[in-house]
Amino acid sequence: MAESLKRTPLNGACRAAGARMVPFEGWEMPVQFQGLVQEHRAVRERCGVFDISHMGVLRLRGDGAKDALQALVPSDLFRIGPGEATYTVLLSEAGGIRDDLIVYDRGRPEDTDGARDELLLIINAGCAEADTAWLRQNLEPAGLVISDRKADGVLLALQGPEAIGRLEALAAVDLSGLPRFAHRTFTLAGSAAAEAAGASAFVARTGYTGEDGVELLLDRAAGCALWAQLLAEGVVPCGLGARDTLRLEAAMHLYGSDMDSSTTPLEAALGWLVHLEMPASFIGREVLERQSAEGVSRRLVGLKLQGRAIARHGYPVLRQGQVVGEVTSGTWSPTLAEAIALAYVPADSTRPGTELAVEIRGKAEPAVVVKRPFYRRA
Repeated sequence: MAESLKRTPLNGACRAAGARMVPFEGWEMPVQFQGLVQEHRAVRERCGVFDISHMGVLRLRGDGAKDALQALVPSDLFRIGPGEATYTVLLSEAGGIRDDLIVYDRGRPEDTDGARDELLLIINAGCAEADTAWLRQNLEPAGLVISDRKADGVLLALQGPEAIGRLEALAAVDLSGLPRFAHRTFTLAGSAAAEAAGASAFVARTGYTGEDGVELLLDRAAGCALWAQLLAEGVVPCGLGARDTLRLEAAMHLYGSDMDSSTTPLEAALGWLVHLEMPASFIGREVLERQSAEGVSRRLVGLKLQGRAIARHGYPVLRQGQVVGEVTSGTWSPTLAEAIALAYVPADSTRPGTELAVEIRGKAEPAVVVKRPFYRRA
């Protein structure tokens, strides 16, 4: 089994840093280094770095790239321009979520053949093969060229209140003009990464932790060098365990747990991604129009448990002793010192303050619906 798992270019460096490796979406990935809580707190209080090189990075090139992709997503892609990005979802004909992704508008870069339009998409590792096939099926007939932008490169997430300052000092770059969800290509002039590769890095002010920070795409040599330099400077290496607790505190969805092809964006509390006011047609639009008009029967909510018991994926949610829903994600929050969860419940049970319960090891543990996110950076 271990032999069949894919490994990122940082696999050996993660092991050398003390990582405990686990299988994840076909990859061997670090679940933790020195401890989940320590890593979680490092990101909340200072800075941590994650190897996220298992994620897929696709490049879409061709005239009218944004028009073509618009037919597959419910969010108005023309709300962003070159140098900007947006979070959205790929939809099925039934309105279900095939995957969530970030779309980066690269404009018409000078290095593209004929200065064609270019978009970058960051997609989930477990959906990469299916996403690529779906995009090719729907976009190649429109003349778009779809390619793997990451290849054997490195994707890093540098997250935390000190992340921007650390990268500016380490790599001699100025990120003051890079607002949230903006992106640029930088030369990491002052870093070992630049010396290793003499190349540039695609830097986006995005993340999956609820903190400020950046995600960086570099070639293999530069990425490995930058990882080593960050750790040498005292930045804490973090694994999947802390990534999950951080994203859940920020109420960020995990594909395959909190949403999938059986849930629509309106059911998954992602209605803000659905722009029905735009005239463009997109796959699944009729379903979402009907749900918008008629309402949904269930919706994803945030729960806080009243005791120390932890709700896990698949646990039943109860109301007045009857099963009415199911937990999708749950953990003990290191920041809040409370048990938190996301769950699907009936539409009449979604109001904050609604008293529910979660069945844990045969016992009904009291819980209450709360506003999301559970944690928000000040």
